Amino acid sequence: MAEEQQKGCTSSDCAGCAHAGSCSSKPQDLREPANPFSKIKKVIAVVSGKGGVGKSLVTASLARLMREQGFSVGILDADVTGPSIPKMYGIHDKAKGDEAGIFPCEAKDGTKIMSVNLLLENESDPVIWRGPVIAGVVTQFWTDVMWGELDYLFVDMPPGTGDVPLTVFQSLPVDGVVIVTSPQDLVQMIVKKAYNMAKAMNIPVMGLVENYSYLLCPDCGKRISVFGESHVDEAAEELGLSVLGKMPIDAGLAEAVEQERFYEVSNEYLSAAVNKL
Repeated sequence: MAEEQQKGCTSSDCAGCAHAGSCSSKPQDLREPANPFSKIKKVIAVVSGKGGVGKSLVTASLARLMREQGFSVGILDADVTGPSIPKMYGIHDKAKGDEAGIFPCEAKDGTKIMSVNLLLENESDPVIWRGPVIAGVVTQFWTDVMWGELDYLFVDMPPGTGDVPLTVFQSLPVDGVVIVTSPQDLVQMIVKKAYNMAKAMNIPVMGLVENYSYLLCPDCGKRISVFGESHVDEAAEELGLSVLGKMPIDAGLAEAVEQERFYEVSNEYLSAAVNKL
């Protein structure tokens, strides 16, 4: 019967069926309703095919970019086992709530943030949970958190194509995906994995961001390709995507992260993303 539902039933198939009239050839909508106190206009997921490419840095940079444009912004930290967003913004308070839901914490620039680190007794405690439990927590960050009115909610995804990205794509009304990568030979394969997952879930890919693109010599100004020559343009052309920016290894950005004041950052390297988000 499950196979017939996927293909679409005929009238003769449905005759005498207990589920007559309830099945459809259209895929089932698994999206969860947002908290009644949330009014979010656009949900953008920031993904990567592998870890260690600076996905959280890009997420926070995009959030800052839209805050500078005057938009109301939130960040849902879905990287439950490696949360870093609160510390980048200097947030160490615990999230509070009432019978209606959980209040996100607010950074100094007005960005609203929810992360598992805001719920743990000690933010350095490891999250030793299985995939389905982690995925359930991420869903609750959507259904139970009172985000208020937001123009943009950025979702900092864990790397790869596992339980949590699948849950986010199925449960949240994601409007688009930004893929983060690095300048290495295998970049095209990694990008394709993230791209194909988004396409399989019928979610548009807004573009690519390359991190660690180069290092600018402080003495002569020469660009040094520390991790090899960039391949992001080739990958973007093959997939018909835009390159939203190429971020160098920038000591200023690293310092802002270390000093927990990312709310002051203005990331000029991603300025082209404004018209795409």
